[in-house]
Amino acid sequence: MTQSTFPQLPPQVAAYVAATNAHDAAGIARCFAPDGTVRDEGHTHSGHADIAAWAEQVAARYAATMAPDSGAEADGQYLLRAQVSGNFPGSPVLLAFRFVLQAGAIASLEIGA
Repeated sequence: MTQSTFPQLPPQVAAYVAATNAHDAAGIARCFAPDGTVRDEGHTHSGHADIAAWAEQVAARYAATMAPDSGAEADGQYLLRAQVSGNFPGSPVLLAFRFVLQAGAIASLEIGA
């Protein structure tokens, strides 16, 4: 599905996608609640400073961008499937981004296959 026909993303998710594609680590961190968490590659990152550091490292290592493919709300979560392209074996890949949204921010994000 192309970006132009993709259903509107929740504002927090849209901001996360935009910041990710801009490689804006501080912008990514601002999408999260102060005590928000990210689980990626077997590690958990908590709070704005830790999330910003993780985002900076990911951007430097992979130079990844993401293109939303599909999205759905279920069980208090927003599941986004996105094609991720970058400097890693097998690029591009379709990944699942499981967001828990709370009070206008991302409370948690888990990234997986």
